[in-house]
Amino acid sequence: MSSTTAAAPTAAINPALKAVEDAAIRKAMWRLVPILMLGYFFNYIDRTSVGFAALQMNRELGLTATQFGWGAGIMFASYCLLEVPSNMAMYRFGARRWLARIMITWGLAAAATAFAVGPLSFYGLRFLLGVFEAGFFPGVIWYLSVWFPARSRTRVLAWFMAATPLSSLIGGPVSSSLLEMHGVLGLSGWQWMFIVEGLPACLLGLLCLALLSDAPKDAAWLTPEERAALTDALARERHESPRHRLGEALRDRRVLALAGITFAFTIGSYGVGIWLPLILKGHGLSTLTIGFVSAIPYFFATVAMLLWARVADRTGRKLLNMALALSCGVVGLVMSVLVTSLVPALVGLTLALIGTISARTVFYTIPQTFLTGAAAAGGLAFINSVGAAGGFVGPFMVGWLKDATGSYDAGMLGMAVVLMLALGLNGLLVLFMRGAPKSAPAALPASPLPAGQPQPGRS
Repeated sequence: MSSTTAAAPTAAINPALKAVEDAAIRKAMWRLVPILMLGYFFNYIDRTSVGFAALQMNRELGLTATQFGWGAGIMFASYCLLEVPSNMAMYRFGARRWLARIMITWGLAAAATAFAVGPLSFYGLRFLLGVFEAGFFPGVIWYLSVWFPARSRTRVLAWFMAATPLSSLIGGPVSSSLLEMHGVLGLSGWQWMFIVEGLPACLLGLLCLALLSDAPKDAAWLTPEERAALTDALARERHESPRHRLGEALRDRRVLALAGITFAFTIGSYGVGIWLPLILKGHGLSTLTIGFVSAIPYFFATVAMLLWARVADRTGRKLLNMALALSCGVVGLVMSVLVTSLVPALVGLTLALIGTISARTVFYTIPQTFLTGAAAAGGLAFINSVGAAGGFVGPFMVGWLKDATGSYDAGMLGMAVVLMLALGLNGLLVLFMRGAPKSAPAALPASPLPAGQPQPGRS
């Protein structure tokens, strides 16, 4: 059975070696994950805060729902086009410098959105945001696979990706509060929101240059023993992964199935996330109240995602857990349509976000079970670029259906259908993954092996 559906077998444990590797992993988590998580926190805010800006901006710029949906989603068009080139550049030049470049330039573009004056300038600035941001998320996913062995990767990814719901949990109240600055220094509240939430990414980019290391072998803050233990553990996993070249990855049917799945759940997460403030406004809530109420679904989504990641890591049944999460998303979207009062509808949207966000966390541990090196960097970027197209389709689809029907219900049902298609692809992926090489065992062998050598008893 594939390692994505069952836990890997446990090999003999060398306690001393395991202790050294565990110490290196703990140091790496405290050194790398917080700054990357903060980067993704502001990354997601800069993508989705446009939903709060719409509470004032749409009226001032004269945007219809369709135009707003187009502008909110158009950043994903440029993002998709440049994902693979950006990740290959990261593979070539090193993650430390490339991630810093991405953060600095996207922070400037996000802040510049404050100076949009109409639909065309709004489209252009959102398009530039996608250009500069391209490669950040898949680049970090690849970077974490360079640093953390498979046995700890789901938990590390969960903490990194907790920035998604946390950004909305915290960003909602912050964004709505910044809208209250309307008129300060002659700027509208939505303009202050873009400026204040965009510029921190520039500072984080400078911190990346100071704190990140490209790989364990480059980390002066690890002891020589820790560097060797972590490098050897990761080298054994790379030896066992059959796909090393980008061309092989792009022809792999598992990669194509994964790309289709991420396209579907991205439609759901962004379709709900970007339109949530306007959906709540339809219930007669004030701008400040919308900020706090919109945080409720993301609080539960954060907790559920971290718990779900622990279950997925413990059982190893990644594809089953992803299917359950997608099913939760379908149930939530349908529930949000069947009930019209605020509280039950909010419960439905909460379930939808729990499902789509948890599915995403489990999802990004799967490609590294059969991709390494340039194939991992480019393959992850390709998967994410297809998924990012869902970030355009979701907001635009909801906006277009809202203009066409006068209700958000059609958009919610449309996203539910897309998630059901993802469940079908998940079933195909189960078949494709059968017979795939297993990932490295959760425990270390009795004695360290030279990098790149196969482990005893493994084919």
